[in-house]
Amino acid sequence: MKIYINGKFYNEEDAKISVFDHGLLYGDGVFEGIRLYEKCVFKLDEHLERLEYSAKSILLTLPWSREEMAQAVLETCRQNALINGYIRLVVTRGKGSLGLSPKGCNDPQLIIIAGQISLYSPGLYESGLKIITVPTRRVAPGAFATQVKSLNYLNNIIAKMEAAQHGYLEAIMLNEQGYVAECTADNIFTVSKGIMYTPDSSDGALKGVTREVLKKIVQELNIPLKTTKLTRYDVWNADECFLTGTAAEIMPVVEVDARKIGTGVPGEMTQRCLKVFRQKASKEGRFL
Repeated sequence: MKIYINGKFYNEEDAKISVFDHGLLYGDGVFEGIRLYEKCVFKLDEHLERLEYSAKSILLTLPWSREEMAQAVLETCRQNALINGYIRLVVTRGKGSLGLSPKGCNDPQLIIIAGQISLYSPGLYESGLKIITVPTRRVAPGAFATQVKSLNYLNNIIAKMEAAQHGYLEAIMLNEQGYVAECTADNIFTVSKGIMYTPDSSDGALKGVTREVLKKIVQELNIPLKTTKLTRYDVWNADECFLTGTAAEIMPVVEVDARKIGTGVPGEMTQRCLKVFRQKASKEGRFL
């Protein structure tokens, strides 16, 4: 595998950054996860825009233009001869002192890894996923902007571990008020009586790129969608539930906290949305 770091390509075993990089020392940096479908980097410009917003939010100046980063992503995919795959784009604050202050970190690192990912087995898209709610809460928007995809993901990692301890692949995270925020790596949607619902960003939901794509698909299918506060009660009694994310795509959920969702199989609206998403995936983005 060829890894891109600041304009150069390295073999996997030779790809290195400084141990004094604040991305390593303090999780000081931002990232994006991006998908490649049939040599089409899906929604690349949207991902790069969000990366820029995240960087601006943490006062991290990007010395590369959006087009320069786009070309670097495309070339990394070419270097690894990928047709389908997953791209991780990381920007760290760069090398600095052992103190918290980023003063002196004047050389941010742009790292691009392009390879394969299989978050869920293909069979789960047909049978559906079982998930639980975990104790770890989503970081409160008042403490840190939840829209920033920072390298400090420990909050989500702990929630993921809590789910794994009980034999689950994914989990719902609540906010401090007890409302549903999102899952550890995905946004969440429900369907009740023909209307689709999803939490608002003010409740801790990331403005996911796949989430925004789903909103457009729903509009095309004439499905009413409401962004609102969701409780666990709302999720337990939904007719359908599904997750959205770059790696997850659109994943049906058939059980939450041991409560069967709907009929216990992926719902009709969920399947329609997944079908349309897969039709769009290899057509909307930058081609290699």
